[in-house]
This record gives sequence, C-alpha cells and structure tokens, in this order.
Amino acid sequence: MEGIDIQAILNNISFYVTEYGLRIVIALVIFIVGRWVAQYLASLVRKVMVKAKVDETLRPFLRNLLYYMMLAMVVIASLSQAGINVTSFLAVLGAAGLAVGLALKDSLSNFAAGVIMIMLRFFNRGDYITAAGESGTVTAINIFNTVLTTPDNKVISIPNSAVLGGNITNVTANATRRVDLVFGIGYDDDLLKAKQTLERIVAEEPRVLKDPAPQIEVSELGDSSVNFVCRPWCNTSDYWGVYFALTEKVKLVFDQEGISIPYPQQDVHLYPVEKAPGSEQ
Repeated sequence: MEGIDIQAILNNISFYVTEYGLRIVIALVIFIVGRWVAQYLASLVRKVMVKAKVDETLRPFLRNLLYYMMLAMVVIASLSQAGINVTSFLAVLGAAGLAVGLALKDSLSNFAAGVIMIMLRFFNRGDYITAAGESGTVTAINIFNTVLTTPDNKVISIPNSAVLGGNITNVTANATRRVDLVFGIGYDDDLLKAKQTLERIVAEEPRVLKDPAPQIEVSELGDSSVNFVCRPWCNTSDYWGVYFALTEKVKLVFDQEGISIPYPQQDVHLYPVEKAPGSEQ
C-alpha cells in the first residue's frame, strides 16, 4: 500500500508495547501479589482473634473489613502503575461514598452500635435482657440488629442503635437472683405466727440459698392488710420455679394455719345527724 509508512507504524506499536505493556504487566503483578498478601494478613488476623477469644460475631466482620481495605489499596496502586490517573477516580469514589453514607445513615448508626456492643460485651448470646422496651433471650447479636426470643417463643429484631440508645437490663448476668414477694395478712391475725410460718416455708424450699440469708420482715401497715416482704435468694436458673412454688405454698399453708389473706376493704362509719327543729321527719 502506497503512502503508508509500515516501518513507522511498527515502531509506534513497539514503543507502546514496550512502554505500556511493561506497566500493565507490573500492575498485574502488583494486583496478584497484593491480593495474596491481603488474604494472608486477613487470615492471620482472624487466627489472632480466635486465640484472643474475640466474639465470633465480630471476627468475620473485622476480617472482611481489613481484607477489602487492603484490596482497595492494591487496586489503586495497580491502576496508578498502569498509568491511569486515580485522582479523579478517588474524587468520584469519595463523593459517591458521602452520598451513600448520607442515604444509609440509620444503617451506619446501627452498624456502629453493633460494633460497640460486641466489643464492650454488655450482654452475650443466651442472656435474658430488657432493652428498647422489649424482653427476651438473646439469640443473635448481628452487625445491624439484635435478635431476642421471648418466653412464648416470639422472635423480636431490634435495631442496634435502639438497644444502645436506652437502658439495658441484663437479668441473667449474675449467677444468683433475689426473689421479691409480698404477702398480706389480716389485722386480726397473729403477726408472729405468720412470720414464723413464712420462715418455715422458705426454709423448706430446697432451691433457696442459705447465703445470702432470706429476709422476711413486716414492710407496711396497709389499708386492708399487714404486709410482709419475703426475699429469698436462689440460682438465676431457678428464679421462676422458686417464685411460683413459694406463692402456691404460702396460700396452702396459710389456709391450714388459719391465717387470712384479706381482700381489699374499707370501713364505713355512719354518724347520726340531728335534724333542725321544724324539719320533716
């Protein structure tokens, strides 16, 4: 073909292949080696977290976060080596990240709250807690939400920000609990006999702990009854069993001993009123 300088074309191709081909090869080497290093370091961090007994919910999250951060650095280094201007790319990526962050601010708030809860260990799976107005056994602590199972087997999913934003009551955090009961007797009943009867009932319950000692005292002279507080201690797992057993036994024994449990009542006093002279009878 006339007018075409084949040699010049071949020289240009050779120049570009030599100049950019080498850059592309180096960029691929950086990407492959960098990705392997990122995987190795992420796996190493995971093993360290296992040995340090970091919560298993947090392990994969931290491992993946570290891996993708290092992978992003490797990709940027590879693109830069290949001769691509990454400044504009980073600017666009930053703007996109800002827009996504604003759109997902609630999710990011839940995410941050989840990380804080997992790291500070306010509660663990299997604990019975009250949080955000809900109560149940913790079955999962996820990055964005906490899952509770209620005693009647309902599943409740609570956003982590709601859990962390209020009071958290961990019912099963300690090995023992105090059972708080109130029993009322009539004003005409034998006070000392009632107290001794309560002491005997509590002492006969095998699940009640000896230390701390149970507390049984007169707490109130109420409108309709004399009220006793009965405060025995038990293992946390025995709480409801002790609560129900003592309530039932007190009623049965009080009936046997002739100790009344009065209904709410009011005394009405009537006073005669003298009529004025001349008024109708």
